[in-house]
This record gives sequence, C-alpha cells and structure tokens, in this order.
Amino acid sequence: MPTVTLPTGRSFDADPTLSILDAARNAGITLEYSCRTGRCGICKAPAAGDTTLLRSEDESLSREEAAAGLILTCCRAATGAVALDIEPLDRLANLAIKTMPARIVAIDRLAPNVVSVTLKTPPSSPMRFVAGQYIDVLADGVRRSYSLANAPRKDGVLEMIIKRYPNGRLSSYWFDRAQPNDLVRIEGPFGTFFLRDDGPRNVVFLATGTGIAPVKALLEELAADPDQASRHCLSVFWGNREAENFCWNPANLGLDVRFEYLLSGPDISWAGSRGYVHEAAVSDGIDPNDTVVYACGSSAMIGSAREVLLARGLPAKRFFSDAFVSSN
Repeated sequence: MPTVTLPTGRSFDADPTLSILDAARNAGITLEYSCRTGRCGICKAPAAGDTTLLRSEDESLSREEAAAGLILTCCRAATGAVALDIEPLDRLANLAIKTMPARIVAIDRLAPNVVSVTLKTPPSSPMRFVAGQYIDVLADGVRRSYSLANAPRKDGVLEMIIKRYPNGRLSSYWFDRAQPNDLVRIEGPFGTFFLRDDGPRNVVFLATGTGIAPVKALLEELAADPDQASRHCLSVFWGNREAENFCWNPANLGLDVRFEYLLSGPDISWAGSRGYVHEAAVSDGIDPNDTVVYACGSSAMIGSAREVLLARGLPAKRFFSDAFVSSN
C-alpha cells in the first residue's frame, strides 16, 4: 500500500483507487480542501513521489505550478511513497461526515433573489461542525453545496443563505416549492474554511454575494468569545452587483468590526462605495506582517485577491479561502 508522509512526520496508507484527500480522511487526517472536484484549487500542495491522476487538474493548476511539483490532493492518488508538504488540520479531525434528515424550519425572503433557509437536525443526532464549513443538501433529485451561515448552536439549527440562479434545479425548489416542515437530506460537514487560532491582530474578511454566509458564521464565533474578539482588529468587505442583495447587517452581533459594502453593478442610485473587495482592502491599508485574510465567494474574486495580496507581501499561509464554484 502506498504511504503519504506529512511535514509533521505523520503518515498514512493511501489506497491507489482513492484521492490522497480521501485517503487522508479515511485515516482520520483532514487536509485543506473545499470543492473536492479539482475546480477551486484550495487543496493545492507541493508533493514529491509517485502519483496518478483520478480527475483533471487543468481547471485550477497551471502548467508552471505542476512543473514546480504542486498537485491537487482531491485529483491525485498515491501510487508509491509520497512526501506531501501540507499541514493536517487537527481541529477538524474528530468531525464525522454523515448523512441525515433535516426539517425546514423557515424560509425567509431577504431580497428578491435571496432567501434564508433554516434547517433543524434530529435532536438525537445533531450535526457537529465548526463555523465556516458547508453541507451538501440532497433534495429534488440533486445535490448542491451550501455554506452554513451560523456558528454551532445547542438547538441544532443550521442556517443557509441561498441565491436564485436562472434555471437552477434547487433554486426553483427553494424559491417556488419548498415549505416549512418539509424534509430534506443533508450530508456534511465539509470544508476547511474556519478561524485559525492565535492569528495576527488584523483579521480581514472578503466576501462576494452569498459568500457572506460563512463570514457571518465566523463573526458569530468571534462574538461568542469576547476575549478572542478583543485581540483582533476586524474588517469585512462585502461586494454585490445589486444593492438589494446587501441583506444582512452585523450590528446585532455586538462586535467592533469595520464593515464596508461595495457595489460592482451599474445602479446609479447607489451612494455607497464601489469597486472590488480586494482592491478596497488594499486601499484601506494592509500590514502583511500582521494580517490574516479569509475570502469567500466567486473563484474570480478569490484568485484576484490572492494574487494581489501575496504580491504585496501577505504570506500564502495567511490567506484562507472558500471558492464558490459552479455545480455543473
């Protein structure tokens, strides 16, 4: 059986029919990832050894990166001894991924094309997760991924913020047919977008569209720990193309947070800030030596933000992201 070794010295057996990411999970080790399909690039890591492709890496791994020895752990399997330069995420190690029923508690219209959906899991089998993760919803014959918009709660409630997409299979379900008390099936938790401990003083959140959902969850986690929150200077830059989609206000969290709304669409009545979230963050002033960035939303925003911020000296290890990719 091939073996994968991490910088910590830990190693695990890797079934050559499974991705390195899945083999690690089977061994109780969580590695950085998001989409699990080779499209977001979050699981990118340097590797030395024998691997084989299970699915294409072309969408998010450049030829230059591949030539430099980087792989996507969700796309490659180990066929021999592999040294993988990526840190395990021990905070997620004991969170079991499982499938369970969930009941719709409420569907609230936040904007013409945005709803908040509240789900309740069985009291005897709550879903354990950390703020910032996502779940898959299995309904109407399809599976779709949604970030959780709340930090864990004792009552087992899960909140999602969902945008309508033209011809979207689950969009039509959420906006036209779903009702309170309906049952859906969910699987999770997934993802590695969560607050890292003992980070720099300046914490910058970048969000586009419903990418505000996991940012909301991370802010709720900070609000529940005032001592931790007081050690940081918090900034949120949230961008939308339509002003009506700025449908959440963080004021009730009780956090000292700078919050800037940025419109990228053509609405002439908008009197607030305009432009792109990463450009606004740079204009605001980022100290690369004392800043960590959490970015969630479109893959285009995340790619641009990462390129710009790393060029200004932000270490790659302090840029965390969760890219929303197409379900196609």
